[in-house]
Amino acid sequence: METPEGVNLSMRLASLPIRMTAFLLDLIFRVIIFIILAIILGVFGDASQGLFLVAIFILWWFYPVLFEVMRGGMTPGKSIMKIRVLHGNGTPVGWRASMIRNFLRVADVFASVWGLEFIAMFADSRNRRLGDLAADTIVVYADSQRSKVFLPEVEPLLPPVPLNPEEQKSFIAFGERYHLLSKQRQVELAEILEEMHGEKGAVAVKKLYAYSLGLAGGEGVKDS
Repeated sequence: METPEGVNLSMRLASLPIRMTAFLLDLIFRVIIFIILAIILGVFGDASQGLFLVAIFILWWFYPVLFEVMRGGMTPGKSIMKIRVLHGNGTPVGWRASMIRNFLRVADVFASVWGLEFIAMFADSRNRRLGDLAADTIVVYADSQRSKVFLPEVEPLLPPVPLNPEEQKSFIAFGERYHLLSKQRQVELAEILEEMHGEKGAVAVKKLYAYSLGLAGGEGVKDS
């Protein structure tokens, strides 16, 4: 996935069995909490029945929402299975999206009776259930790995023209973020300085990276 800033994000979509296991674990945790609440409130007799029903309602509907928003997209079950919920663009899930995806779980349950839920997940390229489609959310592995980083092998160079401190910082920042930028974004940035280095495409990128190394290290070979 490429962000508007040209940064590449690599995420692994969570599989259906892993997601189902996480859901079952959360269901077990909620049942345990229900039992503990019933024991505690049972001490107060019939007067506590109303409180117990309110507690069940809040726990059933807001348990996943609170955990997903407050704990980086992970309920206890998801944390055990090492998966998390994110917005479709890879950003942390918010209140609105989390409530939509979890409140629509009832529709998912009815759809699963006819097999529609599983068809939707298998048909969608991001393994999204109906609630995820409505909220534009995805479920990924929390340990999603970045793609391997390949840095160009170049000799450090000093730019052929004097640069002020802010310009030097911009060159150095390019070198620091090089491995996060898409190839298209790298070329786009490098070709802005075509008048300086006289190159285009991948060659321009290497030249800009060489300038970054030269400025960052305080040493370099003067470009001719």
